[in-house]
Amino acid sequence: MSETLLKPIVELSYLTAPNVGRYRLVMRYFYEQHQRMRNWLRPEDVHAGVLAYGLLPSYTPEECQQDLDRLVEWKDLIPRHDGGRATSVEEYLRKKFRYQMTPYAIEIERLVAGLENIRGYGGSLEPSLFDAILGGLERLAASRGLLPEGEAETLWRGIYNPFQELVKNASNYLAALNSARAEELMLTEAFLAYKDSLTVYLRDFVHSLQRTALRIQGVITQIPEDTLSAFVTALRRDRHRIPQLEEPPTPEEEEQKLRQEWENLRRWFAGGPSEVSDVAFLEQATKDAIARVVRCALRIQDRQRAGVSRRQELDYLGRWFFACPDLDAAHRLAAYAFGLYRTRHFQGYDEKGTDSAEVSMWQVPPNGRELRSRSRKRSGEGGPHPIRTRRREAARAQAEYLAKRRVEETLLRSFLAREKVVLSALGLQPPAVRQTLLTWIGRCLASPSRQTFTPEGVRITLVPPPAGERTVLHSSDGDLELPDFTLRFAALSPPAAAAASTGGKA
Repeated sequence: MSETLLKPIVELSYLTAPNVGRYRLVMRYFYEQHQRMRNWLRPEDVHAGVLAYGLLPSYTPEECQQDLDRLVEWKDLIPRHDGGRATSVEEYLRKKFRYQMTPYAIEIERLVAGLENIRGYGGSLEPSLFDAILGGLERLAASRGLLPEGEAETLWRGIYNPFQELVKNASNYLAALNSARAEELMLTEAFLAYKDSLTVYLRDFVHSLQRTALRIQGVITQIPEDTLSAFVTALRRDRHRIPQLEEPPTPEEEEQKLRQEWENLRRWFAGGPSEVSDVAFLEQATKDAIARVVRCALRIQDRQRAGVSRRQELDYLGRWFFACPDLDAAHRLAAYAFGLYRTRHFQGYDEKGTDSAEVSMWQVPPNGRELRSRSRKRSGEGGPHPIRTRRREAARAQAEYLAKRRVEETLLRSFLAREKVVLSALGLQPPAVRQTLLTWIGRCLASPSRQTFTPEGVRITLVPPPAGERTVLHSSDGDLELPDFTLRFAALSPPAAAAASTGGKA
């Protein structure tokens, strides 16, 4: 990085100065004359040119001279002594000047003039740019980087310039399709006349991209490093043939710049080890634009048909329903005619009564849900309401929890007496026992030590099958296939059980 990035650009000062209107008119006149190959201008010519715009009728020659001096201080103009028009010594000593724009000022005014002409994103999708890039890369690969003098620079311009134009125009065009103005246009009926040509334009670009981008990717990834090094050397040789008045870049800087441009080209078409290429994103964005255009057109057509009377169609459909032989045929006709009805989603726990995945939702009783009215009208009196007691619900929930805990304790004591339980040795078990076993197995698998501890002070160790054997755990509501685990149960001493209950849980 250069230290110039830390310094202000004084050449831009005339765009924000207090008399910005006068400075901009002066610089615009200089820029227009520069395009006409008139570089050195006198103050009288500048004053007459500013007055010709008709925006500052009271602009005086003294103000013009002050503006010219100020622009010289900001390094936007270069003065040169004009002594050829002097007719006396006094006129010569008065030091009249001619003025010329600096290179910085030319680029700044060109940028400002371009900004004034922007009326949107613009851009285009040109399939021919892919062919130009592919042709240049194939020629580079065939030549192995060994090109005659003067041809390397021409070949690189034929590759990189179309690439820059492709990236810029494609991004601008797709941004224009996603702009607010395009959104408004796609909602109007006038968009229907534009829809077909836009869809064909986007489809042709996608076809060319799919046909050519993969070939470019294949060529650019197969160019060896020695060919690239020889080509970079030929590029540097051709650029050194052009005399430069400014200080040329060092060979290391120039080679780094050329290789960075090549890497930009390669990454855009071929991507990287862990990233998708930008050409894939361009293809997907174009396809999304086509789908969006079609959706908007269908929406407009549906809106146009909304006001058309469908009495005759509905009468024919009603007669068709009346002619159905049975209810099943009527259901099928309704499915074809109306499709799926709008669904409503309810949040909550689905109480199926079983954990078996083979039990269908149609085989279990329905779950009751209380729906509240969305009406803004207040129903009932707005007075105080009694506090509802939930002692019965709490007692019932407590009883269910204690019963579940007693079952778990009974099962744990029986397994503790056996010290080791192999799943394949278990017979038909109730669903509650199966759920408890799966809970213990899940806790052991989540622990690095493959152990878990229960509040009763029992350590459960999970031993995987040595050869990966599998077994089927039978229950009254279905069968579950899983590895043939072995569970070992051991009672801990009171201090160890207290430590496990506080910090040893998995």
